[in-house]
Amino acid sequence: MTPKGTVSPILMVDDDKDDRMMTEKALRKNRVINPILFLEDGEDLMAYLRRQGPYAQPASSPRPCLILLDLNMPRMDGRRALELIKADPELKKIPVVILTTSQAEEDIIRSYDTGANSFITKPVSFDGLLAVMETLKNYWLEIVDLPLEEGKA
Repeated sequence: MTPKGTVSPILMVDDDKDDRMMTEKALRKNRVINPILFLEDGEDLMAYLRRQGPYAQPASSPRPCLILLDLNMPRMDGRRALELIKADPELKKIPVVILTTSQAEEDIIRSYDTGANSFITKPVSFDGLLAVMETLKNYWLEIVDLPLEEGKA
């Protein structure tokens, strides 16, 4: 993460273009100033977090302050990506909020067992999404203190 007073990005990982667009719109309507970066699956997420391939340069792949992670995606789904993030000592401190259409109790339990910081079922209306993004902004971007990225002070 980055020192207080600096703005690090929110990383949204979701294969649905409309969901990405609506979430970004809801965050902007709630005056979130953080950059919002988008990835489409868990493989790209892990390459980004590990700074591999097109994400090799730290300047172009800054550590996110928050990951919004969908569960159901092609190639590597969010369940597997969450397992890898929370098993990695360098990544496990990054807050991961599951933001998915799933309401399955099994997904909720597995997500928390794996280390998810929150589980949110995507609202069906834009007004519902606005309310969720306002709460998310207030809590994750304004209230909580997050650890600094290793090596930063």
